[in-house]
Amino acid sequence: MKSLTSFFDHLIRRYMPNAFLFAIVLTLVVYVSGLLMTDSSPVDMLSYWGEGFWDLLDFAMQMSLIVVTGYILASIPLVNSLLLHIARNAKTPGQAIMLVTFVSGIACLINYGFGLVLAALLAKKLVQVVPETDFRLLVASGYTGFLVWHGGLSGSIPLTINTPGHFLEEQMGLVPITETLFSASNLFIVLTLLFTLPIINRLMLSATDDAPKIDPSLLVDEKEDAPAPITEQSQGEKPTPAVRLENSMVISMVIGFLGMGYVVYYFVQSGLELELNIVNFTFLFLGILLHKTPCRYLNTVNEGVKNAGGIIIQFPFYAGIMGMMEVSGISTIMASFFIDISTEFTYPLFTFLSAGLLNFFVPSGGGGWAVQGPIMIEAGMEIGVDNAKTAVAAAWGDAWTNMIQPFWALPLLAIAGLSIRDIMGFCVIALLWSFIPITIGLLFL
Repeated sequence: MKSLTSFFDHLIRRYMPNAFLFAIVLTLVVYVSGLLMTDSSPVDMLSYWGEGFWDLLDFAMQMSLIVVTGYILASIPLVNSLLLHIARNAKTPGQAIMLVTFVSGIACLINYGFGLVLAALLAKKLVQVVPETDFRLLVASGYTGFLVWHGGLSGSIPLTINTPGHFLEEQMGLVPITETLFSASNLFIVLTLLFTLPIINRLMLSATDDAPKIDPSLLVDEKEDAPAPITEQSQGEKPTPAVRLENSMVISMVIGFLGMGYVVYYFVQSGLELELNIVNFTFLFLGILLHKTPCRYLNTVNEGVKNAGGIIIQFPFYAGIMGMMEVSGISTIMASFFIDISTEFTYPLFTFLSAGLLNFFVPSGGGGWAVQGPIMIEAGMEIGVDNAKTAVAAAWGDAWTNMIQPFWALPLLAIAGLSIRDIMGFCVIALLWSFIPITIGLLFL
């Protein structure tokens, strides 16, 4: 394990470009592939890229808010105390690694956005409690918990095909979550990964014995335990009405409780149905309440937005890649290749591999399913494979290659202050291991 981990860590740190350059390289690869694999002309591919470039604006805003509101909550003393309380359960580096992996996995099963933020925040606290732990491995371990997200309550494919009016309803009808999320195959994969990934990550510790450690003091935000500054006033000058409002607890309490009132209303109406918008909404208004004044809140927001730059600039490039993949027909060619070599028994496995490959270029569960779903469902029905099994296989393929695709790691890395090169060598090991239980679950259960 030490040799294998060290090999991939060295390989990634030496040759992996930063996340922005990675998106540019993928753009060029897909552009050239479209010219070679389809009838699209250079101008056609250029138009597909440009027209799709802004298709992820809503999602980019959601993920930016995940980072900013997560930072806002992290700066609140109460949240810091809670995270420290959890972190203090770890006494050794091995325990710290296993704790962040397990907690992240549970959180990602509830909601993937919440899980990514929690993993980064908890990793920062754990390295302060157990400073001899390699912070890179802590953050990577937190990110490996993200492997289980598509088998959990925020899994976009299982939830989509259980929603009346979804785009494939005429083709496949509605598929209840009892046949997807709560199927034997999905439960087996989720539980196996939830309890084995902490052990796998713990075994990678040996590869970090000689690695330089990050000084935990560098991870402590100077503003974390201090109140945010109020608006400056000249000495002896009375505060103006505007300044009084900016520092009024009443304003924050009124709007904060109004927002939290909607959160209660939402869950009463929808049950425990979590999605990114309600997670962001909850984080935002909790932040307003717990910062107590508008001025304190805005001072913290100004610090938090610095972490969202990578998301803002990179997500449009992935939207452009999605546009080229879908409109040119590259995604159809990829899916058809796996369909042609499948049998009824192997079809779930090849659906999984196809979805994993597609996710490398279209790293969005819902986006990948929109591109691949119609093809895979139709082929599966012709072969005789249950629709639920096809959907579960596609969901796990989408989750699997996130371990070697920096798209989803951006929010976590922004909060942790690391680059993709720092963690991906460890994530490759999680990718290799997870292939085993996923394959067993899809083929034999």
